[in-house]
Amino acid sequence: MSPHGAVARIVRAAPAGESTVLREVLAGLRESRKRLDPKYFYDERGSKLFDRICRQPEYYLTRTEVAILKARLPAFARNLGYHARVIEPGSGSSAKTRILLDALLAPACYVPVDISPTHLDKAAVALHKRYPALEVLPVVADFTGSFELPLGERPFDRTMVFFPGSTIGNLEPKEAVRLLAAMGRMAGRYGTVVVGADLRKDPRVLESAYNDAAGVTAAFNLNILAHLNKRFGADFDPDAFAHCAYWNPRAGRIEMHLVSGREQTVSIGGARIFFARDESIWTESCHKYEPAQLKAMARQASLKVDDVWLDPEKKFSVQILSCA
Repeated sequence: MSPHGAVARIVRAAPAGESTVLREVLAGLRESRKRLDPKYFYDERGSKLFDRICRQPEYYLTRTEVAILKARLPAFARNLGYHARVIEPGSGSSAKTRILLDALLAPACYVPVDISPTHLDKAAVALHKRYPALEVLPVVADFTGSFELPLGERPFDRTMVFFPGSTIGNLEPKEAVRLLAAMGRMAGRYGTVVVGADLRKDPRVLESAYNDAAGVTAAFNLNILAHLNKRFGADFDPDAFAHCAYWNPRAGRIEMHLVSGREQTVSIGGARIFFARDESIWTESCHKYEPAQLKAMARQASLKVDDVWLDPEKKFSVQILSCA
Protein backbone atom coordinates (compact mmCIF):
# COMPACT_ATOMS: atom_id res chain seq x y z
CA MET A 1 0.00 0.00 0.00
CA SER A 2 1.04 3.59 -0.42
CA PRO A 3 1.89 5.27 2.90
CA HIS A 4 -0.95 7.68 2.18
CA GLY A 5 -3.35 5.10 0.73
CA ALA A 6 -6.05 2.90 2.13
CA VAL A 7 -5.81 0.41 4.96
CA ALA A 8 -3.39 -2.39 4.10
CA ARG A 9 -4.63 -5.89 3.42
CA ILE A 10 -5.83 -7.81 6.43
CA VAL A 11 -3.52 -10.67 7.32
CA ARG A 12 -5.32 -13.79 8.51
CA ALA A 13 -3.35 -16.34 10.48
CA ALA A 14 -3.92 -19.90 9.35
CA PRO A 15 -6.92 -20.79 11.52
CA ALA A 16 -7.36 -24.04 13.34
CA GLY A 17 -9.93 -26.16 11.51
CA GLU A 18 -13.42 -26.13 12.96
CA SER A 19 -13.06 -29.80 13.90
CA THR A 20 -9.95 -28.92 15.94
CA VAL A 21 -11.74 -26.04 17.63
CA LEU A 22 -14.75 -28.23 18.39
CA ARG A 23 -12.49 -30.86 19.97
CA GLU A 24 -11.01 -28.15 22.19
CA VAL A 25 -14.48 -26.97 23.24
CA LEU A 26 -15.69 -30.52 23.96
CA ALA A 27 -12.53 -31.33 25.91
CA GLY A 28 -13.25 -28.38 28.21
CA LEU A 29 -16.90 -29.32 28.67
CA ARG A 30 -15.95 -32.91 29.51
CA GLU A 31 -13.55 -31.94 32.32
CA SER A 32 -14.63 -32.71 35.86
CA ARG A 33 -14.87 -28.95 36.33
CA LYS A 34 -16.38 -27.82 33.04
CA ARG A 35 -14.68 -24.87 31.37
CA LEU A 36 -14.58 -22.84 28.18
CA ASP A 37 -11.74 -20.68 26.90
CA PRO A 38 -12.67 -16.99 27.21
CA LYS A 39 -11.58 -16.39 23.61
CA TYR A 40 -15.03 -17.75 22.66
CA PHE A 41 -16.61 -14.64 24.17
CA TYR A 42 -15.43 -12.66 21.18
CA ASP A 43 -17.77 -13.01 18.28
CA GLU A 44 -19.08 -9.68 16.95
CA ARG A 45 -21.76 -9.33 19.63
CA GLY A 46 -19.35 -10.35 22.38
CA SER A 47 -16.84 -7.70 21.31
CA LYS A 48 -19.55 -5.04 21.39
CA LEU A 49 -20.72 -6.16 24.82
CA PHE A 50 -17.18 -5.96 26.17
CA ASP A 51 -16.94 -2.37 24.91
CA ARG A 52 -20.14 -1.67 26.89
CA ILE A 53 -18.69 -3.32 30.01
CA CYS A 54 -15.80 -0.87 29.86
CA ARG A 55 -18.28 2.01 30.16
CA GLN A 56 -20.12 0.67 33.23
CA PRO A 57 -19.67 2.73 36.42
CA GLU A 58 -18.60 -0.31 38.47
CA TYR A 59 -15.90 -1.26 35.98
CA TYR A 60 -13.11 0.99 37.27
CA LEU A 61 -10.37 -0.71 35.21
CA THR A 62 -10.84 1.11 31.90
CA ARG A 63 -11.30 4.67 33.17
CA THR A 64 -8.41 4.25 35.64
CA GLU A 65 -6.04 2.92 32.98
CA VAL A 66 -7.11 5.60 30.49
CA ALA A 67 -6.29 8.30 33.05
CA ILE A 68 -2.85 6.75 33.61
CA LEU A 69 -2.14 6.56 29.88
CA LYS A 70 -3.26 10.12 29.22
CA ALA A 71 -1.00 11.38 31.99
CA ARG A 72 2.11 9.35 31.16
CA LEU A 73 2.11 8.41 27.46
CA PRO A 74 2.96 11.81 25.92
CA ALA A 75 6.34 12.13 27.64
CA PHE A 76 7.05 8.43 27.16
CA ALA A 77 6.26 8.64 23.43
CA ARG A 78 8.61 11.58 22.98
CA ASN A 79 11.42 9.57 24.56
CA LEU A 80 10.57 6.61 22.34
CA GLY A 81 11.38 8.71 19.27
CA TYR A 82 10.26 8.63 15.67
CA HIS A 83 9.10 5.79 13.42
CA ALA A 84 8.03 3.18 15.99
CA ARG A 85 6.10 0.09 14.98
CA VAL A 86 3.17 -0.58 17.34
CA ILE A 87 1.81 -4.13 17.78
CA GLU A 88 -1.34 -4.58 19.85
CA PRO A 89 -2.38 -8.17 20.68
CA GLY A 90 -6.07 -8.45 21.48
CA SER A 91 -6.71 -4.96 20.12
CA GLY A 92 -10.55 -5.02 20.22
CA SER A 93 -11.86 -1.58 19.27
CA SER A 94 -8.36 -0.06 19.68
CA ALA A 95 -9.87 2.69 21.85
CA LYS A 96 -6.82 3.14 24.10
CA THR A 97 -4.56 2.97 21.06
CA ARG A 98 -5.77 6.41 20.01
CA ILE A 99 -4.16 7.89 23.14
CA LEU A 100 -0.88 6.26 22.12
CA LEU A 101 -1.07 7.17 18.43
CA ASP A 102 -1.89 10.79 19.29
CA ALA A 103 1.29 10.91 21.37
CA LEU A 104 3.74 9.06 19.08
CA LEU A 105 6.10 10.89 16.74
CA ALA A 106 5.40 9.76 13.15
CA PRO A 107 4.77 6.07 13.90
CA ALA A 108 5.79 3.70 11.09
CA CYS A 109 2.78 1.37 11.34
CA TYR A 110 0.16 -0.08 13.64
CA VAL A 111 -0.49 -3.84 13.79
CA PRO A 112 -3.73 -4.72 15.62
CA VAL A 113 -4.22 -8.44 16.34
CA ASP A 114 -7.66 -9.75 17.23
CA ILE A 115 -9.66 -12.96 16.99
CA SER A 116 -12.91 -11.25 15.86
CA PRO A 117 -12.55 -10.39 12.15
CA THR A 118 -15.65 -8.20 11.90
CA HIS A 119 -14.72 -6.12 14.92
CA LEU A 120 -11.11 -5.87 13.74
CA ASP A 121 -12.11 -4.76 10.24
CA LYS A 122 -14.31 -1.96 11.60
CA ALA A 123 -11.66 -0.80 14.06
CA ALA A 124 -8.97 -0.75 11.33
CA VAL A 125 -11.13 1.31 8.99
CA ALA A 126 -12.00 3.76 11.79
CA LEU A 127 -8.32 4.17 12.68
CA HIS A 128 -7.35 4.80 9.08
CA LYS A 129 -9.98 7.52 8.81
CA ARG A 130 -8.57 9.20 11.91
CA TYR A 131 -4.90 8.69 10.91
CA PRO A 132 -4.87 8.69 7.09
CA ALA A 133 -1.07 8.75 6.88
CA LEU A 134 -0.68 5.75 9.19
CA GLU A 135 -0.11 2.28 7.76
CA VAL A 136 -2.57 -0.05 9.49
CA LEU A 137 -1.86 -3.78 9.17
CA PRO A 138 -4.60 -5.80 10.92
CA VAL A 139 -3.99 -9.47 11.74
CA VAL A 140 -6.89 -11.85 12.42
CA ALA A 141 -5.44 -14.36 14.89
CA ASP A 142 -5.56 -15.76 18.40
CA PHE A 143 -2.76 -13.72 19.97
CA THR A 144 -1.97 -16.49 22.48
CA GLY A 145 -0.81 -18.66 19.58
CA SER A 146 1.71 -18.13 16.82
CA PHE A 147 0.96 -15.79 13.93
CA GLU A 148 2.85 -13.98 11.22
CA LEU A 149 3.57 -10.27 11.60
CA PRO A 150 2.99 -8.38 8.34
CA LEU A 151 5.76 -6.34 6.76
CA GLY A 152 4.82 -2.72 6.15
CA GLU A 153 6.20 -0.40 3.53
CA ARG A 154 7.87 1.95 5.99
CA PRO A 155 11.02 1.08 7.94
CA PHE A 156 10.71 1.26 11.73
CA ASP A 157 13.35 2.12 14.30
CA ARG A 158 11.95 0.13 17.20
CA THR A 159 8.87 -1.86 18.21
CA MET A 160 6.40 -1.25 20.99
CA VAL A 161 4.07 -4.09 21.99
CA PHE A 162 1.01 -2.44 23.53
CA PHE A 163 -1.08 -4.71 25.75
CA PRO A 164 -3.44 -2.61 27.88
CA GLY A 165 -6.62 -3.65 29.64
CA SER A 166 -5.37 -6.21 32.19
CA THR A 167 -5.89 -9.05 29.71
CA ILE A 168 -2.70 -10.53 31.15
CA GLY A 169 -4.82 -11.35 34.20
CA ASN A 170 -7.10 -13.64 32.16
CA LEU A 171 -4.26 -16.13 31.78
CA GLU A 172 -2.96 -18.58 34.34
CA PRO A 173 0.35 -17.23 35.72
CA LYS A 174 2.51 -19.71 33.76
CA GLU A 175 0.62 -18.88 30.56
CA ALA A 176 1.03 -15.17 31.31
CA VAL A 177 4.79 -15.62 31.60
CA ARG A 178 4.87 -17.41 28.24
CA LEU A 179 2.88 -14.61 26.62
CA LEU A 180 5.15 -11.94 28.15
CA ALA A 181 8.16 -13.80 26.74
CA ALA A 182 6.51 -13.94 23.30
CA MET A 183 5.77 -10.21 23.42
CA GLY A 184 9.37 -9.59 24.42
CA ARG A 185 10.51 -11.45 21.31
CA MET A 186 8.13 -9.35 19.19
CA ALA A 187 9.53 -6.15 20.70
CA GLY A 188 13.14 -7.20 20.13
CA ARG A 189 16.33 -6.04 21.76
CA TYR A 190 15.62 -2.30 21.73
CA GLY A 191 11.85 -2.52 21.94
CA THR A 192 9.34 -1.94 24.70
CA VAL A 193 6.41 -3.93 26.07
CA VAL A 194 3.63 -1.89 27.74
CA VAL A 195 1.27 -4.06 29.81
CA GLY A 196 -1.79 -3.10 31.82
CA ALA A 197 -2.29 -5.15 34.99
CA ASP A 198 -4.96 -4.85 37.65
CA LEU A 199 -3.89 -4.82 41.31
CA ARG A 200 -5.36 -6.51 44.37
CA LYS A 201 -7.85 -4.45 46.34
CA ASP A 202 -11.02 -4.70 48.42
CA PRO A 203 -12.89 -7.83 47.19
CA ARG A 204 -16.16 -5.89 47.29
CA VAL A 205 -14.81 -3.47 44.68
CA LEU A 206 -13.58 -6.37 42.55
CA GLU A 207 -16.82 -8.34 42.70
CA SER A 208 -18.88 -5.24 41.90
CA ALA A 209 -16.81 -4.64 38.75
CA TYR A 210 -17.83 -8.05 37.38
CA ASN A 211 -21.46 -7.89 38.51
CA ASP A 212 -22.56 -4.52 37.14
CA ALA A 213 -26.10 -3.39 37.95
CA ALA A 214 -27.03 -3.07 34.27
CA GLY A 215 -26.26 -6.75 33.69
CA VAL A 216 -23.87 -6.13 30.80
CA THR A 217 -21.21 -8.50 32.14
CA ALA A 218 -23.88 -11.16 32.65
CA ALA A 219 -24.99 -10.73 29.01
CA PHE A 220 -21.36 -10.92 27.89
CA ASN A 221 -20.82 -14.13 29.85
CA LEU A 222 -24.02 -15.75 28.55
CA ASN A 223 -23.17 -14.74 24.97
CA ILE A 224 -20.49 -17.44 24.91
CA LEU A 225 -23.34 -19.98 24.77
CA ALA A 226 -25.06 -18.15 21.91
CA HIS A 227 -21.73 -18.09 20.07
CA LEU A 228 -21.36 -21.87 20.44
CA ASN A 229 -24.96 -22.39 19.31
CA LYS A 230 -24.35 -20.38 16.16
CA ARG A 231 -20.89 -21.74 15.42
CA PHE A 232 -21.40 -25.44 16.14
CA GLY A 233 -25.17 -25.94 16.00
CA ALA A 234 -25.32 -26.48 19.77
CA ASP A 235 -28.60 -26.16 21.66
CA PHE A 236 -27.58 -24.34 24.83
CA ASP A 237 -30.54 -22.53 26.39
CA PRO A 238 -28.97 -19.31 27.78
CA ASP A 239 -32.06 -18.80 29.96
CA ALA A 240 -31.20 -22.05 31.77
CA PHE A 241 -27.84 -20.64 32.97
CA ALA A 242 -27.02 -17.78 35.32
CA HIS A 243 -23.98 -15.50 35.45
CA CYS A 244 -21.83 -15.79 38.58
CA ALA A 245 -18.63 -13.87 39.36
CA TYR A 246 -16.82 -14.01 42.70
CA TRP A 247 -13.45 -13.38 44.32
CA ASN A 248 -11.30 -16.48 44.94
CA PRO A 249 -8.86 -15.28 47.62
CA ARG A 250 -6.67 -18.37 47.56
CA ALA A 251 -6.00 -18.07 43.80
CA GLY A 252 -6.00 -14.26 43.82
CA ARG A 253 -8.57 -13.91 41.05
CA ILE A 254 -12.13 -13.16 40.10
CA GLU A 255 -13.74 -16.25 38.59
CA MET A 256 -16.64 -16.04 36.13
CA HIS A 257 -18.98 -18.99 35.79
CA LEU A 258 -22.24 -19.91 34.11
CA VAL A 259 -24.37 -21.92 36.54
CA SER A 260 -26.94 -24.42 35.32
CA GLY A 261 -30.36 -23.74 36.84
CA ARG A 262 -31.57 -27.30 36.36
CA GLU A 263 -30.56 -30.76 35.24
CA GLN A 264 -30.15 -30.63 31.48
CA THR A 265 -28.37 -32.23 28.55
CA VAL A 266 -26.88 -30.09 25.78
CA SER A 267 -26.07 -31.30 22.28
CA ILE A 268 -22.99 -29.88 20.57
CA GLY A 269 -21.10 -31.25 17.59
CA GLY A 270 -22.79 -34.64 17.83
CA ALA A 271 -21.91 -34.98 21.52
CA ARG A 272 -24.25 -34.76 24.50
CA ILE A 273 -23.08 -32.97 27.64
CA PHE A 274 -24.97 -33.48 30.90
CA PHE A 275 -25.29 -30.69 33.48
CA ALA A 276 -26.45 -31.26 37.03
CA ARG A 277 -28.43 -28.54 38.77
CA ASP A 278 -26.02 -25.84 40.08
CA GLU A 279 -23.12 -27.26 38.03
CA SER A 280 -21.12 -24.51 36.37
CA ILE A 281 -18.99 -23.78 33.34
CA TRP A 282 -15.89 -21.81 34.30
CA THR A 283 -15.57 -19.19 31.57
CA GLU A 284 -12.90 -16.75 32.74
CA SER A 285 -10.32 -15.95 35.40
CA CYS A 286 -9.23 -12.38 36.13
CA HIS A 287 -6.08 -12.49 38.24
CA LYS A 288 -5.25 -9.48 40.39
CA TYR A 289 -1.61 -9.03 41.25
CA GLU A 290 0.73 -7.49 43.76
CA PRO A 291 3.55 -5.39 42.22
CA ALA A 292 6.17 -7.90 43.41
CA GLN A 293 4.35 -10.71 41.60
CA LEU A 294 4.35 -8.75 38.33
CA LYS A 295 8.07 -8.04 38.67
CA ALA A 296 8.77 -11.74 39.25
CA MET A 297 6.69 -12.72 36.20
CA ALA A 298 8.59 -10.25 34.03
CA ARG A 299 11.89 -11.68 35.25
CA GLN A 300 10.74 -15.22 34.42
CA ALA A 301 9.91 -13.98 30.90
CA SER A 302 13.45 -12.54 30.51
CA LEU A 303 12.09 -8.99 30.75
CA LYS A 304 12.98 -6.21 33.14
CA VAL A 305 10.67 -3.60 34.63
CA ASP A 306 11.84 -0.16 33.50
CA ASP A 307 8.98 1.73 35.10
CA VAL A 308 5.56 1.26 36.71
CA TRP A 309 2.77 3.79 36.21
CA LEU A 310 0.09 3.92 38.91
CA ASP A 311 -3.06 5.93 39.55
CA PRO A 312 -3.15 7.96 42.81
CA GLU A 313 -5.24 5.28 44.58
CA LYS A 314 -2.97 2.46 43.30
CA LYS A 315 -5.89 0.54 41.85
CA PHE A 316 -4.22 -0.26 38.54
CA SER A 317 -0.74 -0.45 37.07
CA VAL A 318 0.87 -0.07 33.65
CA GLN A 319 4.14 -1.96 33.44
CA ILE A 320 6.91 -0.69 31.14
CA LEU A 321 9.11 -3.66 30.21
CA SER A 322 12.13 -4.31 28.03
CA CYS A 323 14.37 -7.27 27.22
CA ALA A 324 16.63 -8.10 30.15
